[in-house]
Amino acid sequence: MSDADARTEPTSSEANSPSGKAPVYGILAEYETPAGLLRAARAVRGAGLKRWDTYTPYPVHGIDLAMGIRPTRLPFIVLGAGALGCLTAVWLQWYTNAHDFPWIVSGKPFWSIPATIPITFELTVLFAAGAALFSMLILNGLPRFSHPLDFNRRFARSTSDRFFLAVQASDPKFDTDALRELLNETEPLSLQDISEDRVSSAALPPLLVYGLVVAAVAALVPLALAAKARASTSRETRLHIIPDMDFQPKMKADRENVFFDDDRVTRLPPPGTVAMGDLHADDEFYRGRHGDAYVTAFPKRLRIDDDLLHRGQQRFGIYCAPCHGLAGDGDGMVAKRAEALAEGTWVPPANLHQDYIRAEPVGKLFDTITHGIRNMPAYGHQIPERDRWAIVAYVRALQLSRAVPIQELTDDQRKALE
Repeated sequence: MSDADARTEPTSSEANSPSGKAPVYGILAEYETPAGLLRAARAVRGAGLKRWDTYTPYPVHGIDLAMGIRPTRLPFIVLGAGALGCLTAVWLQWYTNAHDFPWIVSGKPFWSIPATIPITFELTVLFAAGAALFSMLILNGLPRFSHPLDFNRRFARSTSDRFFLAVQASDPKFDTDALRELLNETEPLSLQDISEDRVSSAALPPLLVYGLVVAAVAALVPLALAAKARASTSRETRLHIIPDMDFQPKMKADRENVFFDDDRVTRLPPPGTVAMGDLHADDEFYRGRHGDAYVTAFPKRLRIDDDLLHRGQQRFGIYCAPCHGLAGDGDGMVAKRAEALAEGTWVPPANLHQDYIRAEPVGKLFDTITHGIRNMPAYGHQIPERDRWAIVAYVRALQLSRAVPIQELTDDQRKALE
């Protein structure tokens, strides 16, 4: 078909009408260059028409100004949705944590703004992104599965090398003759009448309708089964469609095993045996005792040097300072928080500089770290023996820093004290 024939083509959607002639959707003008399209856009806008649009294979500079397109309302919608998401997240966290079900966690406050930031950020982004997507679809009239221009053969070139302008017949100022005269003055390659899309509005095949109904009902079955499982109880184990590694051929601790006479999975070591590396025959090093008495000197296998003291300082800061304080005065952060709460159940940690603690043998300090005392838990399972002795050495260094015998001071140190 030549361009001259296209200029007089009355319609391009005969195949669009299953029976009879479809009503007119509008008029489509085709242009070879962006300049022609811009000229037509200015003319149509100047005529006061409102329901029209342009179609180009690539962005055309100045087309939005020629069409008089106003700034989109989408940013304001996204801002409002983001603010709603922010307020929703803050309110929900306050209601659940501080009002409806307060939960005490180590004396922390029920409501704290910094703790709510991650969820607040995520919900703000979720609401804003959802609003951007769905508002864009609604404002653009999407999704639309069919359009009258889809049936126009020449319009397929709108994605390659042609520029189009379509005016809808629903425009209040639409007049076929006047509009054709206006568009002819812009020198289009063709002017075509576009019929309404009657295929998309025709009745769907019954088989397709029944198939969609069956699919919709089938989609509700998993939700119904999930709801039933949550609202009811059963003696049967749940259906495990994807087992992953949940069920393995192995015995778990504290389970029954009929292979053994006592039906227990966990087995005691055979009498008289010791695991490799667990003999721990050196009572002074592993238990801080010599017979039934606590040792008064550090084990011989330990070398008291700067490295050991630095290690002890580090371990003391991790395990001991939260209660005893960095200087061992019993004024750590946990102790201060417990005193501020004044709940009456707190036993203050000991001041490590008290005379009776300074007089205790090093073996007693080692044993206290290992097995705990009063509110202090046992750390034997967390801190290796060498690190426990390092902590004891550092505690002794702290004590000596407060009470050094005068005879052990140098002359310069005595003068400084005077």
